[in-house]
Amino acid sequence: MKFSKVSHLKGQITVPGDKSVSHRSVMFGSIARGTTTIRHFLQGADCLSTIECFRQMGVAIDNQGDTVVVHGNGLHGLKAPSSVLDCGNSGTTTRLISGILAAQGFTTTLTGDASIQKRPMKRIIDPLSRMGADIVSVNGNGCAPLRIAGTKLHGIHYESPVASAQVKSAILLAGLYADGETRVTEPYISRNHSEIMLRHFGAEVSTEGTTVTVKPAAELYGGAVEVPGDISSAAFFLAAGLTVPDSEILIRRVGINPTRDGMIEVCRNMGADLTLEDVSTGSGEPTADIRVRTSRLHGTVIGGSVIPRLIDELPVIAAMACMAEGETVIRDAAELKVKESNRIDVMVRNLTAMGADVTETEDGMIIRGGKPLHGAVIDSKLDHRIAMTFAVAGLLADGETEILGAECVNISYPGFYEDLKRLTVG
Repeated sequence: MKFSKVSHLKGQITVPGDKSVSHRSVMFGSIARGTTTIRHFLQGADCLSTIECFRQMGVAIDNQGDTVVVHGNGLHGLKAPSSVLDCGNSGTTTRLISGILAAQGFTTTLTGDASIQKRPMKRIIDPLSRMGADIVSVNGNGCAPLRIAGTKLHGIHYESPVASAQVKSAILLAGLYADGETRVTEPYISRNHSEIMLRHFGAEVSTEGTTVTVKPAAELYGGAVEVPGDISSAAFFLAAGLTVPDSEILIRRVGINPTRDGMIEVCRNMGADLTLEDVSTGSGEPTADIRVRTSRLHGTVIGGSVIPRLIDELPVIAAMACMAEGETVIRDAAELKVKESNRIDVMVRNLTAMGADVTETEDGMIIRGGKPLHGAVIDSKLDHRIAMTFAVAGLLADGETEILGAECVNISYPGFYEDLKRLTVG
């Protein structure tokens, strides 16, 4: 895909359903009794991997596009798959499903693509093993493939060294099957979609500070799930609307869960003209229409407890900071190194290639804004958030920006380029 500078962005869009909520709605619906109807489901490759894994374990799932209907098998109703479960590029699928599989009455092997086979799984292997799980890294390197033999689990109190919703959720899901309550304490609060949805499905979950407690469940019960728009997908349009001259964009029905709204906080800290309209709490997940207009942005410091609330948005925040006045510091973000790519290294290399003044640090980067960007050839490393970030940067740069591996956006946002193009002619 090739991109060139545009004069403005105008119009309104609806971004796809939240990836985290879409994954969880299929997983929880599969182990619940009854039918779960999911609306505004994200038809991205990662979420389709989750559907396929549960179909292989005997769950009937009707994918009707925007609506997905899951006919649940109950907590103990999954069946042994006839082959290895392929999680594709999805870390969420790999880590969360491990918590469920640890308690089933069969043995499973989980694998994924080349990226997944490099991502750290010891962070779930260790706590699940403490619960009594029989889970091993097949190649002995702490990564997938994972072989999981279902067994009886015990409740534990796990103090996680990282604020990770995937780690927390894997433990909470295993905790549904444990012989006593399970608690997870994090250094900071990570996204809480699992807690909200587990309650929605009838589980006993409580939160105090950064500690979440789940009690063993006799059964979960299916119901209706309305998936909010994904703020991680909206982030690219927020950044574009704030930085491209003469722009105004309205993004409809975006999830603004307080554990996910770090992007909004950072935009406001940088001086953004950003307003929330038609705020609603719906089925436990708050949403709003977000309106942004071209703004004179200034640098800021991003670190500490806000990082888990915007970890997936940091690439596009870095690109946005290139257009701000002054210095922006991103720190405490070493987690970026173990995403679909090493996002710190990839962002610094590609932004530098476009003329930005960026310095890599041990756990983030320093961006000195205000230098004009120019076009470059960008290797996305098949990382969907890198590809979308540089599509936005390409709208701000002189000359032509070419993105290699641009089709990887299908992982989370299949219609991204079409939506972006519509706004350029608005």
